[in-house]
Amino acid sequence: MDNPKTAVNTLTQMIHALQKSSDFKTNTIALPYQEIFISYFITLIDETKLQESLILILQRRSSESPIRSTEELLPLIPIHELEITDCLEVIHQKLFKGYVVIRLNEDDQKCALVHIPNQIGFRNSNDTENEFSVVGPKVGFIEDLDTNIHLLRLQINVPSLIVKEMTIGSMSHTRVAILYIDGITNEEIVSRIEKRLKEIDFDIVFDSSQLDQIIADNSNTPFPLFMSTERRDRVVYSLISGQVAFISDGSPYFITGPSTLFDFFISPEDYYLPWILGSFFRLIRIFGVIFSLFASALYVGVMTFHYEVVPHSLLGPLIYSRINVPFTPLLEVLFLEITIEFLREAGARLPTKIGQTLGIVGGIIIGQAAVEAALTSNILIIIVSLSALASFATPIYKMANTIRFLRFPIIVLASIWGGLGIFIGVCFLLVHITRLKSLGFPYTVPIYPFRAAGFKDSFLRLPYQINHSRPSYLRPKLLQRYKPKDVKKHKQEWDEN
Repeated sequence: MDNPKTAVNTLTQMIHALQKSSDFKTNTIALPYQEIFISYFITLIDETKLQESLILILQRRSSESPIRSTEELLPLIPIHELEITDCLEVIHQKLFKGYVVIRLNEDDQKCALVHIPNQIGFRNSNDTENEFSVVGPKVGFIEDLDTNIHLLRLQINVPSLIVKEMTIGSMSHTRVAILYIDGITNEEIVSRIEKRLKEIDFDIVFDSSQLDQIIADNSNTPFPLFMSTERRDRVVYSLISGQVAFISDGSPYFITGPSTLFDFFISPEDYYLPWILGSFFRLIRIFGVIFSLFASALYVGVMTFHYEVVPHSLLGPLIYSRINVPFTPLLEVLFLEITIEFLREAGARLPTKIGQTLGIVGGIIIGQAAVEAALTSNILIIIVSLSALASFATPIYKMANTIRFLRFPIIVLASIWGGLGIFIGVCFLLVHITRLKSLGFPYTVPIYPFRAAGFKDSFLRLPYQINHSRPSYLRPKLLQRYKPKDVKKHKQEWDEN
């Protein structure tokens, strides 16, 4: 897609065209021996820095002798992001990134570009908001690309952390950075993701998640094929494991890959707790997702086709709770599930305090009213509430949304064929996820293809003395992360005097 800008052939014509915008300024600096012309967008540059780091220095230097060529500006200006060019396309792009154009003569085609960006608009706080953990660091990312790379380099203090930048977006010209660790990450993964990003033809990149969807191996799936995270420790762990990360300027979320299904049930907190506790909580999450996916469907199947599987002691309360409900189990469940989704969406869109109040009070009031009006049963409210609560156990928001969506087709299948319908849904789900790939790598590893070593950090989080190697399916150049050593325990001797 071509840029919708007026065709210009000279730098003078370009500056004249840009002056139609009121925030574009061209000023003349009158010096003792000459005049210098500077052009910039006042909304994109730091005027204080412009005055201190550019104008004052030029005035001091020109009082001695005139500046005869643009190249003489290089050693004068104490800003490392400075270049000299006569390429109109480069000048046009740099102007919108906070650069100042310096010309010695008004008709010059060659100019100096000095980077003096204005950082207003970026958050100062970088606490994680959506991936909170009780134990461990709370360091997240903000919408400034350079700041985010700086945060990663503070944690990974090695020169082998490679950053490759490119520009994506025919209108936004958004900077996108690809990060990996040279000597660990498989070069095939790097080249594959770099090729896919370079082939993107898009107009404006708002967030890294857009790029995630465009380069995915399969766009016709509800499952996320790349990990999206705002936590620094999660990105660092992905990089040292042999994965690749990328982020776009203006986004606080890194995308890492290739990813597997189990990556979305791992919380960084698992590694900050003793391995027994970390493994226990991980199993709780996986069980919660399974319960959330099938609980409502099992209720529909049992109440529609399989009364015989209900124990006699429970059959009475079930019949009593539904005796006045005029709807079928399917409509009853859909009514409550959609109500829960309404409350969840409303709570997410409203301000925090109002959203919390709406979720608690609204849920109680609507649930109580629905039971008294005989629109649903008490037992179903308990099941749907527990199902909604279990879906929140997933640490990654994208996977939680997937689980929310998948509940509905399984409920419909259970209403048509009962237990057989649920079995068909499970089979279809298993076939679908085993066919998925992330950057060409299997999505369900280590289960399929089977990798025994991969179980060290999948269902369970084994001790650091055992879990010391990188995932083998990534084919890293260096398989071992560190050499584990047994801690020698010494008995303390006490002098008895």
